Amino acid sequence: MLVFWKARLVMLAVPKTGTSAYARALAPLASMVVSDPPELKHAPVYRYNRFFRPMFEKIGGEMELLAVIREPVDWLGSWYRYRQRDFLNGKPTSTRGLSFDQFCDAYARGDRPPFANVGSQAKFVEPRPNGVSVNHLFRYENQAGLLAFLEERLGTNVDLPRDNVSPRRDLSLSPEIDAKLRRKCAADFETWESAT
Repeated sequence: MLVFWKARLVMLAVPKTGTSAYARALAPLASMVVSDPPELKHAPVYRYNRFFRPMFEKIGGEMELLAVIREPVDWLGSWYRYRQRDFLNGKPTSTRGLSFDQFCDAYARGDRPPFANVGSQAKFVEPRPNGVSVNHLFRYENQAGLLAFLEERLGTNVDLPRDNVSPRRDLSLSPEIDAKLRRKCAADFETWESAT
C-alpha cells in the first residue's frame, strides 16, 4: 500500500496486479509505504477502512482510494504461475503438477484447497457500509490510463520497472471450466467490467 498524503491518495496493493513494480517506482514519492506484513501491505478496502481510514481522518485527511484489478482468468493465471515456483515445491500452496484447468476448477469450489485459496478481487475492493469505496478502479490491462492518472495526480513522470514476473505456462482453459468459473465467480468478472 502506498500513501500519498499531499495528493490525498492511497494506492491499495491488490495482489498479482503489478503493485510491486508501482511500489518500487513510486516509493520515493510516497508519504507512507506499507510493505510488511502482507496482511497490511495487501490491505483490502475493509481492512483499510478499519485500521488506516480512522487514523488519516483523525489528522485531517480524507483520502481517495485507487486500486488495480486484472481480468479474472488472467489474474488466476498469474497466481497459478507464481505458485509453481521452486520455493513452494512440496508445500500445500504449490500448483506444481496441476494443470491450469485443475487450478481453476479448485478455485471455483466453495471450499478451496490451499493451492487455490487466493482470495477474490471483487471482495478486495468491495465497498463498505459506511460508504468507503475505491474512487479510482483501473484495469491492469489499462496501464497507459493508470500511468497517466498517477502522473497527473502526483505531478511526476513514472518510470515503471518489470518486477515480480512469474514464469510462463500454458493457461488455456477447457470450455467447461471457463463457464464454471464465470458462473461461480461472476462478481469478479462484473467488478473487472466496471473498471476503467
